[in-house]
Amino acid sequence: MPEFQTSPGMRDILPPESARWRRFVDVFAHVAQSGGYGQVMSPLLEDLGVFQRIGDATDVVSKEMYDFVDKGGRHIALRPELTASICRAFVQHSPQVPWKIWYTGSMFRYEKPQRGRYRQFDQVGIEVLGADDPNLDVEIIALGWEFYRALGLQQVKLVVNSLGEPDDRARYVQALKAHFEANLEALSAESRVTLEKNPLRVLDSKREQDAPLVASAPKIAEFYSEKAATHFAAVQAGLSVLGIPFTVEPKLVRGLDYYRHTTFEYQGGTLDSAQNALGGGGRYDGLVEALGGKPTPGVGFAMGLDRTLLACDDEGVFAAPSPSVDVFVVDTTGGAEALRITSELRAAGLSADRAYENRSMKSQMKVADRSGAAFAVIVGSNEVEAGTVVVRPLRAEPAGPDTASGQAVVPRSDLILHIRKATS
Repeated sequence: MPEFQTSPGMRDILPPESARWRRFVDVFAHVAQSGGYGQVMSPLLEDLGVFQRIGDATDVVSKEMYDFVDKGGRHIALRPELTASICRAFVQHSPQVPWKIWYTGSMFRYEKPQRGRYRQFDQVGIEVLGADDPNLDVEIIALGWEFYRALGLQQVKLVVNSLGEPDDRARYVQALKAHFEANLEALSAESRVTLEKNPLRVLDSKREQDAPLVASAPKIAEFYSEKAATHFAAVQAGLSVLGIPFTVEPKLVRGLDYYRHTTFEYQGGTLDSAQNALGGGGRYDGLVEALGGKPTPGVGFAMGLDRTLLACDDEGVFAAPSPSVDVFVVDTTGGAEALRITSELRAAGLSADRAYENRSMKSQMKVADRSGAAFAVIVGSNEVEAGTVVVRPLRAEPAGPDTASGQAVVPRSDLILHIRKATS
């Protein structure tokens, strides 16, 4: 066993899976930019206080953060999520509103590793700050829905809810607490601990023992103000206008303290119900103010790469690309010709690879076949003397009057044009 390996919950992403990750982000960027969203790149490290504004009662803050004191005596943390960082950036830089941005990057949480969940994990997401409009909530949700469709997923389910105004939420939390405390002996030991920290999180329990009490708990809709009810009705109407199917789920409360009004979650229909959340978000109208800014409405979502790619695997879509290049250069003259030709091909916008260590023709052709290249460009002493190269198709052999089994002798000066015509 190697002396050094990745830490628990961390792993290396190797090709071709790494190319799949990059393509995942490219698809998301295209969807986000189609809506006028620009990318923000935030640092991995933030002052610990940025994330403490999420809420000290959450496991993210109380148990899961990687935090430490740096050499300058600053108490900092590896980011466990990015919404708080985006809001910190908004307060620091004061951009024009509405500020529509998207992001991608790694997050860090010290939790038990499991399928689709790691201690270092990547997310993509969207945030909009500075607009309190239910139609914006609809736009955000619709972009996420469009992204899943762009990946080819067909079994994603959308569930929505509303936490109402801050006063609505506060009254609801008190009602939940009273409900569960009146039946404390029926709650699981784990949920009793959760109840002390955040009664909303008890609704997330998937334990069979808690199911009857969760099912009979008060519903948030009973506590909506007129403004909250109107906002949520507008969100549902907007989703219906766009033809996006959804289910109202009263237990979808999202435990982070900054959420207000709309909450939503995308669930993978092929995944186990206890771990089926692909992404989600909502409105967080109090977070900017908590970070020292002026009261500013905000709404957004985050999506996990790992869970989403598991759903893609289950549905047989968005597979990792096969490793390949356009051209593989086979040089039996010592390697200098391969150096020149690969450089010319790459400069012309074609991908090209070659063998090394002056291998035999047979050995180089084996490597060329494994490379996935569409063509081999072969050059030996005869070709150097004649100023030509041999172009041999590796994936198909088109017949034609000027080819023998698809192979062609091409003047060196015409190589780029020949390859481009052959691949067009």
